[in-house]
Amino acid sequence: MTIADIRNQTEAKMKQSIAAFQNNLSKIRTGRANPALLDAIHVEYYGSQVPLSQVANVALIDARTISVQPWEKNMAAKIEKAIRESDLGLNPASMGDLIRVPMPPMSEERRKEMTKLARNEGENAKIATRNLRRDANESVKKLVKDKLASEDDQKRAEAEVQKITDRFIAEIDKLVAAKEAEIMAV
Repeated sequence: MTIADIRNQTEAKMKQSIAAFQNNLSKIRTGRANPALLDAIHVEYYGSQVPLSQVANVALIDARTISVQPWEKNMAAKIEKAIRESDLGLNPASMGDLIRVPMPPMSEERRKEMTKLARNEGENAKIATRNLRRDANESVKKLVKDKLASEDDQKRAEAEVQKITDRFIAEIDKLVAAKEAEIMAV
């Protein structure tokens, strides 16, 4: 493995880390309805727990309401119960075979909780990024130790990896700030 391989591999892993972070951020509730909020909910389906998206169609009705359309009529009560018992604080209402999930307005205290959660997710993403930097630097040191690269190459590689790390940490900070603004704006 060369220094360029290590750099490219580290950058690719950092991109994956950012993608996972963005996915986690999308699940943090703002005042707006978002079908991704219900992704974590599992429903009992013939004896096993399955994600809600595998037993129903989840869509938006408007900015504050999510609709859940079960594929089997007998699943409506189970889906409604699973949503109500989740820790999301949602109160679904059945209308025939359609379940409407209105998003309650967020209190100031809940907004602060959500921003704290967003910051915490951001910090976890930064830690993951820094761990990837450390792994890359250790790989470069191993190349130097095995005499496959010089110490000058090591210094250059560490500087490049640091630039990549700084870029991704700045991206994480931007994403956290945007999520905080979104939470407070609603």
